Amino acid sequence: MSAKSRRHHGRRARDLARRPKPGTPPGTLHPPPEASPSEVSVLAFGPAGHDEVPLPARADLARLPALLEKWPVTWVNVEGLGDAEVLAELGRIFNLHHLALEDVLHPHQRPKAEPYDDSYFIVARMPIREQPWRTEQVSIFLGPRYVLTFQEGPRGDPLDPIRERIRSGALGNRARPDYLVHAILDAIVDHYFPLLEQCGERLDALEEMEAGVTRPVPALMSGVHAVKRDLLTIRRIVWPLRDALNALLRDPTRLITDETRMYLRDLQDHTIQIVDLVETYRDIASGITEVYLSSVSQHTNEIMKVLTIIATIFIPLTFIVGVYGMNFDSSASPLNMPELRWYYGYPLLWLLMLLIAAAMLLLFRRYGWLGGGREELPRE
Repeated sequence: MSAKSRRHHGRRARDLARRPKPGTPPGTLHPPPEASPSEVSVLAFGPAGHDEVPLPARADLARLPALLEKWPVTWVNVEGLGDAEVLAELGRIFNLHHLALEDVLHPHQRPKAEPYDDSYFIVARMPIREQPWRTEQVSIFLGPRYVLTFQEGPRGDPLDPIRERIRSGALGNRARPDYLVHAILDAIVDHYFPLLEQCGERLDALEEMEAGVTRPVPALMSGVHAVKRDLLTIRRIVWPLRDALNALLRDPTRLITDETRMYLRDLQDHTIQIVDLVETYRDIASGITEVYLSSVSQHTNEIMKVLTIIATIFIPLTFIVGVYGMNFDSSASPLNMPELRWYYGYPLLWLLMLLIAAAMLLLFRRYGWLGGGREELPRE
């Protein structure tokens, strides 16, 4: 089994391990086996400042109600999905639906936006710029005075600039939970543009490699397929995220103000731009593939044309050689190949074959089959 096949089977085994057993009641909290321990941190802020509070133990979660009363916006961020008890306690404090919490622990959800009684549940996928790049699920709960986010891994993600803006007071004038959700989604979406720029640079390099290619180059085709695979991944993520933003804009919920809806419309335009760029790059990748296959096919046709010309020239020569290769006794009859007794019979035969070959070459050249002459077929 190849390394690629082993990785594929490993991913399938992990995906199966993440799923609950058949017959498990809906809403059962089943953490992924490879999930890291949950770490809770709070960043509460308002026009008057901010307060950053780490909550290392489960008992510290009891401090959250006081922070919710004190600050206009309380951002609770959970890194790691390995502690189901922490998630259950947060669900009790914020009155979160058990089905939404179940989706949090299944980190391969399709991006979506679902309304609940007094909260909104949003799922997005966040790009992690590694080699190769990957994505992680970000689950967001929007409430009246809070934003609750769940991340699969540790920090060092696209959300760090938002934390710096809160610490510097840049979000003090827009201290609203819905605007914080917009800022989080905007940071996630903006990090797809550098990935698309990388895809564009890779396509430019592949186009330069493709110029003048006349024989199969495995590296070229593998590079094109890798770019198309990345583009397909981005499209599968951004397309449903655009639909989720559209659902947020259409829902008349009081959790989202009219001012934030304007920013959400702008964010939706960004997702449309990403989808357009993905489609454009996919067309370019398909064009590179078509030109490459056409060049290789043309080179193969040129080789076949040369071999066909050679075979065509030797057809009459083979016929002549075959005729004179027959064993007829010339002494039995004067009609049995009398030219075999000629004094110049052998040189004349060679001269005849050379003349036939030369005449066919001139004819092929006249019709442009040898790279010169007219590009037309003979008329009857």
